[in-house]
Formats: sequence, C-alpha cells, structure tokens
Amino acid sequence: MKFGSLCAAGLVTLAVTPAAPALAEKGKPELTEQTMRSGGAIPEDQAKLRFTAADLAFEVFPQTETLQGVATLDFTTTAALDRLLIDLDRNLPVSAVSINGRTLKPDAWSNPEGKLTIRLPRRIAKGGAIKARIVYGGTPHVAVRAPWDDGMVWSKTPDGKPWVATTAEGYGCDLFWPCLDFPTGEPGRVDLHITVPKGLKAPSNGVLRGVDTLPDGRTRWNWSVTNPNTYAIALNVGPYEQMSGTYKSRYGNEIPMQLWYLPEHEKGAKQLFAEFAPTLDFFESEIGPYPFRSEKVGVVETPYLGMEHQTINAYGNDYKPAAEGFDWLFQHEFSHEWFGNQLTAANWDDYWLHEGYGTYMQPFYGRWREGEARYAAMMLKIRTGIANRVPIVRDKLLTEEEVYEAGDGGPGLDIYNKGAWMLHTLRNLIGDAAFREVTQRVVYGTPDPRPGNFRPRFGSTDEFIRTVNDVTGKDYGWFFQVYLKQAALPRLEQERSADRLSLHWDVPGNGPFPLPVEVQIGDRIETLPMTGGKGSIAIPEGAHVIIDPYARILKADPAIERLHAWEAAQK
Repeated sequence: MKFGSLCAAGLVTLAVTPAAPALAEKGKPELTEQTMRSGGAIPEDQAKLRFTAADLAFEVFPQTETLQGVATLDFTTTAALDRLLIDLDRNLPVSAVSINGRTLKPDAWSNPEGKLTIRLPRRIAKGGAIKARIVYGGTPHVAVRAPWDDGMVWSKTPDGKPWVATTAEGYGCDLFWPCLDFPTGEPGRVDLHITVPKGLKAPSNGVLRGVDTLPDGRTRWNWSVTNPNTYAIALNVGPYEQMSGTYKSRYGNEIPMQLWYLPEHEKGAKQLFAEFAPTLDFFESEIGPYPFRSEKVGVVETPYLGMEHQTINAYGNDYKPAAEGFDWLFQHEFSHEWFGNQLTAANWDDYWLHEGYGTYMQPFYGRWREGEARYAAMMLKIRTGIANRVPIVRDKLLTEEEVYEAGDGGPGLDIYNKGAWMLHTLRNLIGDAAFREVTQRVVYGTPDPRPGNFRPRFGSTDEFIRTVNDVTGKDYGWFFQVYLKQAALPRLEQERSADRLSLHWDVPGNGPFPLPVEVQIGDRIETLPMTGGKGSIAIPEGAHVIIDPYARILKADPAIERLHAWEAAQK
C-alpha cells in the first residue's frame, strides 16, 4: 500500500452519471458478515490464485455519493480452477464480467453475500492465466466513525466543496474494489484511474503517470503502485493544493515527497511538510532505506484522523502543535511504510508487528531527537494504556476484527501499547545493536538492506522470535511466551529484611523467566541476573532502594492496576 490500459468504451461507460438516490447515511448501506470479515481462513479456490496485477478505474460522484468502477484483475493459478472467487461488497452490484476476453452471461456469476462467485468458461489448469474484467458500481458503505469504522467519508471543505476519502483497514479492500481480502492477497502491481468532477483532484498510491482532462472538464488521475497492502488502495478527492520536494537519502538516492492539503490550511501544511525530511532521516538511519523510494513519500489531508495508505498516508490531525516537537499522527502512519507495508503480517494474529512497532517509533523518534528524558516520558505515557485482557498473539488464524476489536475478544489497543512496551523491554535486554539487526532482518529479510536488494515481504511472530534467537545466539522463547502469548504481565515480588532484598518473578504459566532487574541502592545501580527467576542483594541499613529505576521492564504495576479498577468503576 503499471500503468495499464483502459479502453475508451470503459471510460465512456464510467462517464454516465447514475440516477441520484437519497444520500447514504452513516453505517449504510448495511454490510454482510462476509464483507465485514477481513483475513482469517482463506477459501480453497482463492488459495489457488496468485494476484499478479490489477487495473482499477473508478469514477467518484460526490453529488450522489456513488461510485462506479471497472476492475481488470490478472491472476496466475497454482492449481486447476473451475471458478473464480473475488471479494466485493454486494452494495456495489456487478453489471458485466468477462474472462480472458470472453463476455459472460449474467447467470455465470452471483454475489449474494459479498463473495463474488464467477463460473469460468473452461477449467484453467495449474499455471494458467486468468484476466477478469468486472464492471460494478453503486452506493458504497459509509463509515460511521472513520478510521475506526471503514467505508466512504463524504464530507465538505470549509468553503463547501466536496471532500471525499476512503478507509478500509478493518473490513477490507472489498468495500471499494474486487480483491482478495486477506493479507497475502497483495497484487504485484495496481494501476489506478480515478475520474473526478471538474476542479477536484485525486491523489493516490504510487507514481502519478498523468492527468487527463475530459471534454466536460472532469479529470482522470492515473497512478501506479507496486505490491500494495490489500487495504492500502485509497481514494482521496478534494480541491487539493500540493507541496513537493526531494529528499537526498543517506543511501545515495533521491526520494520525491508530496503533501496534498486543503488551500485554507496552507500554514499548517508548511509546518507539517517541514517534518518530512527529518522524519525520513530518522527512519533511514535507525531502521533502513525507505521501501518505496521509486514512488514517493506521500501524505494527503483527509476528513478523518489517519490511516497507513501506502505512499499516500491519510492525515487528519489538524496540524496540531505538540510538546514533543513533532506530529505523532504523521510519524505513526509513516512508520507503517516499514511496519505494515514493507513488512506485512501474513496473519492478523501477528498484527502487533504493524502496530507495536508503529507505536514504538514515536518515543524512539523522541529519543533520537532529544534523548532519554523525552523517550522515557513518552514511554510512561503509553504504559497506562495497557489492558492485559487478552494475549497479543493467540497462535491461530484470525480476522482483522478478531484482533483489533476488544469487543470481539481481541487484544485491541494492547497490540499498540503492550507491543511497544514489549519492544522497549526487549531492546534493553538484548542491546541496541542486536535490536537493530533483528528489526532489519524482520523488515527487509536481510541484515544489510540497501536500495535494490529487498522487496516487500510477509512476516510472522514465530519468524520474529527465531530472528531474535539467531541474532543473539540465545533462546528467548521464555520472554515471548510471557509477553506475547499470555495476557497477564509478569509480577516482580519482593521481600526485604534489615540487610537484604530478595526478588522473584511470578509469571503466568509458571514457566522460566530469567529477566535481569536493575536495583538502585543509594547512588549506585546493580543488575541482578535473576537466574531461575530469582535474585537477592545485600542492602546497607537505612539505604534507599529503587527497583528498575529507569523503567526498562514491562511488569505489573499496582498503581496502574488501581487506576484501571477505579476507571472501570466510574463506568
């Protein structure tokens, strides 16, 4: 999150304005359970497809809040196939389908619940090619509270002009276009042709291949993006202005930078654009090369808070100043270019790889900018948000909603906050050099990433654990068993006599947990190795003692537990 052909006839079809229906309400039209499900078990027939390319033509009609589309999808089969299963919201009914140039009769396809089923004209053998052209359109689902809920956002600028955006992380790509709605369903390339009313612009993913002005003043914006995340394809329509620049990378290449903003917000946009280069320098120095250097660093102002749309991240944080000196929303969404778009979790159960790392990058950037005090302040602010109701990782195939939504039994915000604190604890345990190498191997698939020697990849928790063990030469399975695969935090119990402090770890599952602990005695700090999960140290009479004085360890905190209990009681 390529530029293909779109026949003139298809464009003429898209140009016909549909009859004006009543404008859609938030949460309408209603979605089926199938459409609201993203990820999880992959149907057998979809598992036989390799998605090589998509050519997507959209026309956006703000006045009627409707969408028309023509999608040409290229697949290669990995096994013989008799039917094609494509995810597409039934609120966007299909009017025409062709397979490998052959037009099908309407009885050859059906889509009662959001899983478009197309009967192929003939059986396609293993290694065969399928080119499906699907014409569809209608009233797309309107988000209730974007980006926490997905769908279209039909809005107006302060001066009353149309301002439109999409978000699809939770429910998935099938809200807007025919796709494979699971993480490994990424197409190799997507060409986008977005037609919008006169006076509006349509910034999107990847590289702009050109803008066509149609006879009636409408414009068609042609973009091309490689290996986009399934939910990363984004429609953004508005009377945008653009700021552009070029970043000279420490890796020797140059990277285009673009910010699309509403004209009335130019002052704030200039301040935000000034953050692009230093933020990019941080990521390239601490993580590695920007993954989409041949496309762009792109941000677009949206009528909702934000989302990590590959190379065109949504931004709606109102250009607020912050005590940290940088815009956390911009930085967080930008971090997903590495953690989410370059490295994508193959199973939503491993979603902490996106959000845990994505959240950790804000205090890590604070540390890079200002030092340990800023880092500590930001980490402590995150700490109170950890709930510990459900393990971050449950070792099963899950949908996005089953992970992200606490109300559906998922860890919810713990994939952000607890994931970040787990990484903080891990870095302090294994050291900066090892942590950097682990991160680079997981993100790029190599310990020596350079422009041209890596491509977007899929990762998992198990791979992450193996990488930590390989880099350090030690088995840290005990660490991840507690922090990722148990809900409760480790509890550090202590006993103090007149001249001695004894500590022991009480962990869920009662397994080994030899996590070292720093103890400050007066003015000196000593580290207890906690072999076997226990340790003790002599304490001079009357000495002041602080356990874990720099808060390097994620552990149960009675004060935070009391706070959470009080907050629950207030509700």
